[in-house]
Amino acid sequence: MVGYAFMGAAHSQGWRTVGRVFDLPLAPHLTAICGRDGAAVRAAADRLGWSHAETDWRALLDRDDVQLVDVCTPGDSHAEIAIAALDAGKHVLCEKPLANSVEEAEAMADAAGRARARGQLAMVGFNYRRVPAMTLARRMIAEGRIGRIRHVRVVYLQDWLVDPEFPLTWRLEREHAGSGALGDLGAHIVDLAQFVAGEHIVGVSAMTETFVRERPLLAGASTGLAGAGGAGRGQVTVDDAAVFTARLGSGALATFEATRFATGRKNALRLEVNGEKGSLAFDLERLNELSFHDDTEPATSAGFRRILVTEADHPYLEGWWPPGHGLGYEHTFVHQARDLVHAIADGAEPAPSFADGLRVQRVLAAVEESAAKNSAYTPVPVLEV
Repeated sequence: MVGYAFMGAAHSQGWRTVGRVFDLPLAPHLTAICGRDGAAVRAAADRLGWSHAETDWRALLDRDDVQLVDVCTPGDSHAEIAIAALDAGKHVLCEKPLANSVEEAEAMADAAGRARARGQLAMVGFNYRRVPAMTLARRMIAEGRIGRIRHVRVVYLQDWLVDPEFPLTWRLEREHAGSGALGDLGAHIVDLAQFVAGEHIVGVSAMTETFVRERPLLAGASTGLAGAGGAGRGQVTVDDAAVFTARLGSGALATFEATRFATGRKNALRLEVNGEKGSLAFDLERLNELSFHDDTEPATSAGFRRILVTEADHPYLEGWWPPGHGLGYEHTFVHQARDLVHAIADGAEPAPSFADGLRVQRVLAAVEESAAKNSAYTPVPVLEV
């Protein structure tokens, strides 16, 4: 693994736990974790369960005991590390968004295609696909339970940047993060909407805004979404919020909002899909539940009802607890590890693939292009596979 902060810890939890929960065809071993600060990465290795620590990610590629490289770094290094790992014969898991630009994402998808021919697999880490309720929603839509989709609406709201004195961390600098709330949060909901609906976005009309354009320079290192400000100020070069409408391939309409300025909202991801025969709704803060309205029922008794997604035959639940005993955020990373291990053992294309990551990247680029052109409708190029 490359990186050991917020996502490194979450991915480590997944790898450390998956073999204790699910029967796997291959056994993951946490061989080596990499970071630039020798003392910090050694401490992280001990804390997170890794056998060895490295300070140069290239050393991982030279190790015969490393067969998969998990990239948990800021977006500006995703392409270099992932492509080098694939070319070195390693499988790759890369955090989202796949890259900082469409060009980088295209190069990564091309590298994944070349590696696939040699037997190496590449997957991008959109973990919210692995919430059991979200996988159940996709299944119900595919089965026709709500009929033809008319509307998709998704919001992802956080508030950790509301304080104008919060320091200028890497997530606020385009050269490191690629974009702001759009890539950090918007990438998740673009992928999730396309996954659940089973369709791709074909065009967007967007607005973005940066509410606080200068912040105190970071003093020391940031940890997760926290950091301390020091002397001097620097320019914020990414968006603070993005809102856009979209059209899906079937003609269905979609709306998206991603912001880190929604006061009081810590990690509020909500999705609703309206179809001709019913609706599905999900709230991440109630992630063991899925709301379902069956519009074919008589109006006198119809209405949204709660599905408690904890039954053994619900997605991913066969390995966990008795019905009614809920899961949490960290379990999505266990499910992610499970799916990738099975894909490697079966020699099957993992999902979401780097091609899926490229599709999301093209939507994000279209959003930025539309916002720069006064919200002009902007088509999303079709990905030929």
